[in-house]
Amino acid sequence: MTKFTHEQRMKAVLEVVENHMSCNSIGKQLGCGETLVRRWVKSYEQFGVEGIILKHGTYSGEFKQHVVEYMHEKNLSLFVTAALFGIPNGTTVANWERLYYEEGPQALYRNNRGRKKNMQSDRKIKENSTGKIQSANQVEEDLISEVQRLRMENEYLKKLNALVQERIVRENGKK
Repeated sequence: MTKFTHEQRMKAVLEVVENHMSCNSIGKQLGCGETLVRRWVKSYEQFGVEGIILKHGTYSGEFKQHVVEYMHEKNLSLFVTAALFGIPNGTTVANWERLYYEEGPQALYRNNRGRKKNMQSDRKIKENSTGKIQSANQVEEDLISEVQRLRMENEYLKKLNALVQERIVRENGKK
């Protein structure tokens, strides 16, 4: 995804607002979609020049909850809500909404950024010979049972070999 500077965004917005050009034509000139240009224009109309400046940051749990609840209370779209609250992207609001409804409002208060600290071994998966996916614990159990089966088979073959040798000795001794 191409990042656009503040100047590029501002120039595109002014072309739409002052020169009455279409968002589609500006989007084609910049090599981006018309939706992105339309979002910049809405941010500009809502917040002025400040709405065009990229704002990235960490939001509090209370703020996230307020945004999601306000969006549903007023029946607003993701991108309109994002523009209203000065959030750079509607996808961010969509992620908050998903967390809110899947895990509850308390999920918005957790800091889920960054890499997870440990990967548990039972989360690792492997395909077995039949093509089924198994957890690491299941794979370990299958390997242990295979080792036991092979040991039993080995003992059986040793006993069979001993019996065959004994029979050969007996038959050779009779003649």
